Amino acid sequence: MPISDHTTTAWAGVVQEAVAEVRTRIADARARGGHGQEVTLIAVTKTHGPESVLAAYAAGVTDVGENRVQEAESKMAQLAIPVRWHLIGHLQRNKAKHALRFSLCHGLDSERLAVALHEEADKAGRTLDVLLQVNVSGEGSKSGIGPADVPAFADRLQALHGLRVRGVMTMAPYEADERVLRTVFSGARAARAQVQAAGHDAGWLSMGMSGDYEIAVEEGATHVRLGTVLFGGRT
Repeated sequence: MPISDHTTTAWAGVVQEAVAEVRTRIADARARGGHGQEVTLIAVTKTHGPESVLAAYAAGVTDVGENRVQEAESKMAQLAIPVRWHLIGHLQRNKAKHALRFSLCHGLDSERLAVALHEEADKAGRTLDVLLQVNVSGEGSKSGIGPADVPAFADRLQALHGLRVRGVMTMAPYEADERVLRTVFSGARAARAQVQAAGHDAGWLSMGMSGDYEIAVEEGATHVRLGTVLFGGRT
């Protein structure tokens, strides 16, 4: 179904204001944190239509995140704008080949998935950028490598030349207090240091969502994944 100019214009005005405010808040948090990192804003368009991607792009956001491969590919088919697509949700091994359509896969959470992604990238003659998902909080509902397993896992990933490990991703508990958030985010920073110690060029930290992104940036986040704060509640 064609995206109407009216709908796109309406979205653009709302999202433009939200993006401007978020960028100001990110800059302030970055100054407070003192880590000196550049911060990439990823607009998470999960459950919102392709007009949300257009609105984000019109507001200067060129990185778009999706949780599900099928939803992402549907939007990709409808749009012809030069955004970088991020796969930020859990990926099943049988869909590993679809990861090659994304600029960055945030959810590398098991050795079996790593091998599957490596094999698909190798067959395509390319390298896939990935982030190691670390379950710092220890919640059973979240995927990810346990912090204690990061060094050994990072070592084994060196043999998978189809992957380029760019850093670490984590998620904090929903509605956690500031102390818990800082503990989780600093734990991800420590995990990144372990990945770097294993020889990976892993400078990125993907952490922080609409409810906690300012604290994440203070703790060193280089990528924040924002949906609700930009587009409102999910439909």
